[in-house]
Amino acid sequence: MIKERSDVRNIAIIAHVDHGKTTLVDELLKQSGTFRENQEVAERVMDSNDIERERGITILSKNTAIHYKDTLINIIDTPGHADFGGEVERVLKMVNGVVLVVDAFEGAMPQTKFVLKKALELNLPVIVCINKIDRPEARPREVIDEVLELFIDLDASEEQLDCPFVFASAKSGVATLDMEEKPVNMIPLFETILSYIPAPKGDPDADTQVLISTIDYNEYVGRIGVGKIDNGSLAVNQEVVIVNAHDETKNKKVKISNLFIFDGLNRVAVEKASMGDIVAISGITDIHIGDTLCSPENPVAIPFQKISEPTISMQFNVNDSPLAGLEGKYVTSRHLRDRLYRELNTDVSLRVEDTETTESFKVSGRGELHLSVLIENMRREGYEFSVSKAEVLYKTDENGKKLEPMELAYVDVPEEYTGAVIEKLSARKGELKNMSPTNGGYTRLEFSIPSRGLIGYRGEFMTDTRGNGIINTIFDGYAPYKGDMFYRKQGSLIAFEAGEAITYGLFNAQGRGTLFIGPGEKVYAGMVIGQTGKAEDIEVNVCKKKQLTNTRASGSDDALKLSPPKEMSLEQCLEFIDTDELLEITPTKLRIRKKILDSTMRKRSMIKK
Repeated sequence: MIKERSDVRNIAIIAHVDHGKTTLVDELLKQSGTFRENQEVAERVMDSNDIERERGITILSKNTAIHYKDTLINIIDTPGHADFGGEVERVLKMVNGVVLVVDAFEGAMPQTKFVLKKALELNLPVIVCINKIDRPEARPREVIDEVLELFIDLDASEEQLDCPFVFASAKSGVATLDMEEKPVNMIPLFETILSYIPAPKGDPDADTQVLISTIDYNEYVGRIGVGKIDNGSLAVNQEVVIVNAHDETKNKKVKISNLFIFDGLNRVAVEKASMGDIVAISGITDIHIGDTLCSPENPVAIPFQKISEPTISMQFNVNDSPLAGLEGKYVTSRHLRDRLYRELNTDVSLRVEDTETTESFKVSGRGELHLSVLIENMRREGYEFSVSKAEVLYKTDENGKKLEPMELAYVDVPEEYTGAVIEKLSARKGELKNMSPTNGGYTRLEFSIPSRGLIGYRGEFMTDTRGNGIINTIFDGYAPYKGDMFYRKQGSLIAFEAGEAITYGLFNAQGRGTLFIGPGEKVYAGMVIGQTGKAEDIEVNVCKKKQLTNTRASGSDDALKLSPPKEMSLEQCLEFIDTDELLEITPTKLRIRKKILDSTMRKRSMIKK
């Protein structure tokens, strides 16, 4: 018999990137009494990994639970970035409602549309939380209209349109249902969650059904499956069968060895959990996202939407440069292969394929940021390898025509820079769909553009808009191939011989372009040490010493003035490299190099092309 579990609520916090989801969860945790009065708590406590904390973005969805009155509220904090959309899609299957967070100044943004669409497709009730109402330029009333327009655009039902609006400042830890009132705490949001989000429904006495929506990984216990108990109950030592709606052949008997529920930021071991609980299960080696754990007597899989396919790929290679193996801890193809395949344990949007050679692997993901986070994680763990330029994944239609992934790009820029942005994006096969003024002298441009047109563009965009522009993109399906395009107007400055860069050699080279290295750095033939002002590559000898004669003293070198080298971040390097170049990645250095290091061989291959 279907019953309601009134003492539990399961919600997900969804929003566009940087609209304040994680800060909101912080306040809900604090005000529900999860932490002791005197406990020190880090800001954005849910962003637990280093890269999340440094970049201020959420990459992995995370579970937490709070107690309010007599109700356990399970909360899932999701990423807002389009590259991690796969994380959002799957966790929505675990919840009974969502809190949509919208910035009171920026309003409804592309990713707001993406996450809201996913929630409405699953018929989830939505609480709209207009956040950052204390911003000086906040415009909450206009944002309400924008959000309602978005609901109508996405064909929301009458019931979904009649959703509650809560006005909050997550940073100050206050919320209100009436903008005229002065907010005091988060209680209005807690109360709205209890009254508007339905309690989980299911049959507590039926056969067990648990859909695994997230996989966590731990060095000590291996894979941990996280999911909601839809029917029945689950207990330690219970025998269950793993089945999958997308794989009819899957049918494997396993035993539940460890069972956890969430409490605050901790996982608490329990002997038994009931219908409606969100649980973590460890000890099953072969557990995957989309699997259903069922009673052996009645194995019925719960349907599960497929995760969106990757749109971009890179080659990850064993580092074979002359400086290989000097800085990394893990350098062999076995190390690289094991690490990449281990990433598949937790990242469902990633694909790893072996290639014809054992030294190289094709890694596909949802975008440049998705892959750059993986690269940064591996680098910090002590891996040394090289990667190629990101390339998009093409498809062919039934007539054999080539199709390529498209993106919708929403660009907010000050009016004086619109010309430069339109010119650059049009050259990259972008098509301007809409142009409208927004608040504060900004203009919003909407482009339809091939995904490959955006590869390597963000750095250029920041330069063109003096850091004042905002660009957001969202995947928009496949369309016919738009023709060839050139990624880079400037060529590379290439080191002519191996050795150590010397001031005299660098001084002569800096007249040819912008340098990426300073004196004392090790270089090798074929390494890219700078960028030229012209379209073609130039070879320079930065190890060249000054010839000493009776009239030339070595001390006069001190008078040579070098411009400081341009220091490139990982993202900038990935954007800069061209199709005939590789980025060599070690725990301490990033070096750009030509795929073919030998100058003569390189010229021959160019002639062949």
